[in-house]
Amino acid sequence: MDKLMDHPWFIRVVSLLLAIMLYMSANVGAKTGETRNTFGQEDTETLIDIPVVAYYDEDNLVVSGVPKYVNVTLQGPASIVKPTALQRNFEVYVDLTELPLGTYTVPIKYRDISDKLKVTIQPSSAKVTIREKVSKRFPVGVEFFNRNKMPDGYSVGEPTVKPVAVTITGAKELIDEIAFVKAIVDLDGATETLTREARVRVYDRRGNELDIEPEPSSVEVTVPVKSPSKTVPVQVRTTGGLPDGVHLVSITPEPDRVTIYGPKEVLNHIDKLEGLTVDLDDITDDATVELDAPLPDGAKNVDPDKIKVHIDVEKDVTQTWKDVPIAVVGLPDSYKAEFVKPLEGKITIRLVGPPDAVRGLTKDDIHLYVDVSGLDTGEHQVPIQWNHPEQVQWQPSSETAMVHISEKAVAQ
Repeated sequence: MDKLMDHPWFIRVVSLLLAIMLYMSANVGAKTGETRNTFGQEDTETLIDIPVVAYYDEDNLVVSGVPKYVNVTLQGPASIVKPTALQRNFEVYVDLTELPLGTYTVPIKYRDISDKLKVTIQPSSAKVTIREKVSKRFPVGVEFFNRNKMPDGYSVGEPTVKPVAVTITGAKELIDEIAFVKAIVDLDGATETLTREARVRVYDRRGNELDIEPEPSSVEVTVPVKSPSKTVPVQVRTTGGLPDGVHLVSITPEPDRVTIYGPKEVLNHIDKLEGLTVDLDDITDDATVELDAPLPDGAKNVDPDKIKVHIDVEKDVTQTWKDVPIAVVGLPDSYKAEFVKPLEGKITIRLVGPPDAVRGLTKDDIHLYVDVSGLDTGEHQVPIQWNHPEQVQWQPSSETAMVHISEKAVAQ
């Protein structure tokens, strides 16, 4: 036994076992002491950004001055502080339900926290103002930004806004300060009609923007952007022809001038709107046709894009004259001529032509004749001729005459 105790390994093993026992004894004692000390221990927790609920008549009143968030400090038994801080099943609020219009300093309260905890709220009170709540509709105007940065020659037309008005709700005093409501559209580089969703901004009479949220808070703005333009006359050409007995009086485009939009280098080569064509084949009466305005090469658009062409025509009229005399020309002085047929050398003629040409004629304007130049004595059938105005046709009761030529008797 003595030899075993004298062995160095024996001493080492015993020392290790004693050290382990001392370590375990110390730890057990420490844990037992901690448990005893935790019982009845005080704790403190500070919770930040706890929302504040305001109670008031939201339908008819507007309240300002209530903080959105506060800090809440909980102090008391750790067994209560810890769960309360973790669960946050409590409410911080201000109660304004019994207060009339005006400004007040009110306490910030709490509920659903154990009575065993000391609660400190920072800030502990708030200066609030209670005002009458009103709603009013305001038309939305449009303001352009960077208009000077549009390409040279481009311009803007009248913008449209959807919806045309917004509703603003707030304290009556604040609503009374509103002078105008605008949506701002950036025109930097704009070369064609644009549509933008624009935020609605509210301003007072001094032009200061007010921190008010309208409903809706944004609107759709459409801005017509017009390119450089040139106004030119309209040219109308015709194809085909009018039926017999129908005459063209005039062709009139409406409008007779249009505005062409496009790059300046394109407009410089345009002096009239070409390409409008009207087919006359089926026109028998006055008519109006609507044609699409042709778009010249390189141009963006034509205003208006529809052109009405008025076609005025007139139909032939007739006029009949009876007993129109026929003259004899080309007869030598030593001869005389007598009409065998028609008797007395008179016929009936019917004139056909445009109203202005026919109705302006009289019998004195009509010269009928037969030419007997070179004819010998005897009976001859010769054509009846006439000197007629242009555009007028004639329909004689006879196209020829029978003329008897004889020598005049020599006086004794």
